[in-house]
Amino acid sequence: MSLPSERKVSLEEFYILREESDQLLEYIDGVVYIATSPSTVHQRISGRLHAQLFQLLEGKECEVFHAPFDIQLSSANMEDKKIVIPDLSVICEKDGLKADKYIGAPTMVIEITSPSNQSHDLVTKLNLYMQNGVKEYWIVNPLLNSVQIYTLDQAGNYQQKDVAKDTGIVKSSVVEGFRVDLEGLFQ
Repeated sequence: MSLPSERKVSLEEFYILREESDQLLEYIDGVVYIATSPSTVHQRISGRLHAQLFQLLEGKECEVFHAPFDIQLSSANMEDKKIVIPDLSVICEKDGLKADKYIGAPTMVIEITSPSNQSHDLVTKLNLYMQNGVKEYWIVNPLLNSVQIYTLDQAGNYQQKDVAKDTGIVKSSVVEGFRVDLEGLFQ
């Protein structure tokens, strides 16, 4: 998942690497990660979720963006920048939208796991999104036909709000009206 390297790279080196590469690259704490090409199942799930969110949010305050679209998460330390490419991002605070990326924390992020990136989505990105204030994080796992939903609590920690497998309906607590029927999602 990450590029083999004996040292961490600077943000400037990352941008040079990215210019010279055809691959989708993410940057977290000086480490460059390669985003894998999505499978057919991944694309179908992403398309269904994007279409549903797009239709729900059209004409409203929030907007949905699908990969590849850069999200630059920044902590109080301006040198501590992270560039990620979530599968889907719901952005409600549009001040951070730039011509080629979003700077800030999306309201909601959805990641669809694949066999090669499960630990990256389940551990690395879960902690990263939590630490940077993403209010709700969905992990969609096509191998298990499951959805896990994490929401930020008052202390800024993720609490697992919902988990469903194979059947049932999961609902967002930050995007009003967004509910997903698992049977339709994984068909």
